[in-house]
Amino acid sequence: MTERPKSLDMGRFNLKLDFPPLPDVKTSPQLAYLRTHSAGKLRFSPNEEYDFTCNDLIDKGEIGRGNFGTVSRMLHTKSGAVVAVKRIRSSTVNSTEQKHLLMELEAIMSSQCENIVRFYGAIFTEGDCWICMELMDISLENLYKTVYGKGNYLPEDIIGYIAVSTVNALSYLKENLKIIHRDVKPSNILLDRKGYIKLCDFGIAGHLIDSIAKTQDAGCRPYMAPERLQSNEPYDVRSDVWSLGITLFEVSTGRFPFAAWDSPFQQLQEVVNGEPPIMPPGIYSTCLVTFINHCLIKGKDERPKYNVLMTMDFYKTYNVQDANGIAQAQSIVGIFVSKVLGDDSTNENDNNTYKALRSDWVHFS
Repeated sequence: MTERPKSLDMGRFNLKLDFPPLPDVKTSPQLAYLRTHSAGKLRFSPNEEYDFTCNDLIDKGEIGRGNFGTVSRMLHTKSGAVVAVKRIRSSTVNSTEQKHLLMELEAIMSSQCENIVRFYGAIFTEGDCWICMELMDISLENLYKTVYGKGNYLPEDIIGYIAVSTVNALSYLKENLKIIHRDVKPSNILLDRKGYIKLCDFGIAGHLIDSIAKTQDAGCRPYMAPERLQSNEPYDVRSDVWSLGITLFEVSTGRFPFAAWDSPFQQLQEVVNGEPPIMPPGIYSTCLVTFINHCLIKGKDERPKYNVLMTMDFYKTYNVQDANGIAQAQSIVGIFVSKVLGDDSTNENDNNTYKALRSDWVHFS
């Protein structure tokens, strides 16, 4: 049995680095576009669109806190749809944070990728911004902690579908939107009972110039690549590959790959100057171990980009393309998520289907 995951004191990683401020964007063309095209419109599909205000949304409770705002479950009364709403109060958002917010809106508005959370609309009320997005059922962080908390483990095929979905989402951001995510971690990968796996939280996403990111000081530091922790080092999408490797290591073993750091200096010393984490053999297949260890190659120039990851056996095994394969993968993930969430609806038929689809059946009591 692998070691149970331990919570980390994220306050320890609040490094103070001297980076120039981002420009004020109060007159940003993106903001003008959002106010013109998004405010007051909730669009679930090309044929289903509603005018709405905050009075059309009933708060069903907070479900989390993301970058620069709280996220709540809300019922849209006109359609009956339940959505996730990120609320950002203008009094707490400075010009730099406003730029981050606009990056997030721009990313999700422009996305046509099934592995990225869908954007339904936004309203600006008394200066505040409410962003309405697709509601998922559980984060990867909560999923893996629940699994290990019951003395189980994440099955390899679940990890495989998570890896493929995340690589596809990151590759889409790079190739189609010229964006690097910069905050890949278990809490920003979401799953649902339908079997979908999606990347979220683009509040600190950065645009690329000639494939090199503009700014340095963004992201969750425990998951940052060595080059991101060095203020003078340029970085590109391979920094997100490192973060993906840390994420997959964590959910595969049930523990963060580094011991808790006592200071930012200790983190710098261990990540930048020490040896990278090595996924231990024997728990999972050689293909999975190789994939994660390639993501965690310390040298940026030797670390693979997405196109190389897509040629690896682990990725190709779970990157299903045909309709039957996609339906089977979604069934596997969906039933697994439902069982982790303790749904009574996962009956014996679901259990038999799940057993038939995979060899290492895991039972949750």
